[in-house]
Amino acid sequence: MPFASPADLSPLPHAEAPRDCPLCPRLVAFRHACREEHPEWWNAPVPAFGDPEAWLAIIGLAPGKHGANRTGRPFTGDFAGELLYATLRKFGLAEGDYGADPLDGLRLKGAVILNAVKCLPPQNKTLPVEEATCRPFLVAGIESLPKLTTFIALGKVAHDSLCRTFELPLAKAKFAHSAEHVLPGNMRLFDSYHCSRYNQNTGRLNAAMFESVFGAALAARGRR
Repeated sequence: MPFASPADLSPLPHAEAPRDCPLCPRLVAFRHACREEHPEWWNAPVPAFGDPEAWLAIIGLAPGKHGANRTGRPFTGDFAGELLYATLRKFGLAEGDYGADPLDGLRLKGAVILNAVKCLPPQNKTLPVEEATCRPFLVAGIESLPKLTTFIALGKVAHDSLCRTFELPLAKAKFAHSAEHVLPGNMRLFDSYHCSRYNQNTGRLNAAMFESVFGAALAARGRR
């Protein structure tokens, strides 16, 4: 599969990790193992995707092995992306057809996707030290989006990392599906269970629940 460079894929090239980022030894080792197993895959920090004029930032956990780590675009090529991109299209936050391929021509409108950790973690589980080490890239991405007013965190790790980015004590902003929190600067954070295959298959999250969070974010924007 032909890939563009991270600078070409990202709306925020100056805020991205380098392709061979050395900062997290466990993630670096796993990256090298994946490159040996699947040399045709992306196998590198996954850049942001979306609109540089976004008012809404969706914060994910980290790339999935057969999704973003393979394709190079967040939530692209795995089960979670099907629900996420269908929801973005339904609410007018994306245009074009989602083809599970970074070259499918899909565009986000008013939205951007950032991850708490940019590299694939073993067993889809990040370590706190990796979340902290990667947080400067999340901060740089947020600071590069001047029109941001609203965030949707997909899962507790993304929620916690975003709260720490804004120095908001977790005790004052507990994660819960559909919860709304006020961040410094009068920004809004909305929580959702992650749209993973596991959460969908077990019934912890369904399309209606997921869409309700996006509906709340849009409604809050209308009140500003």
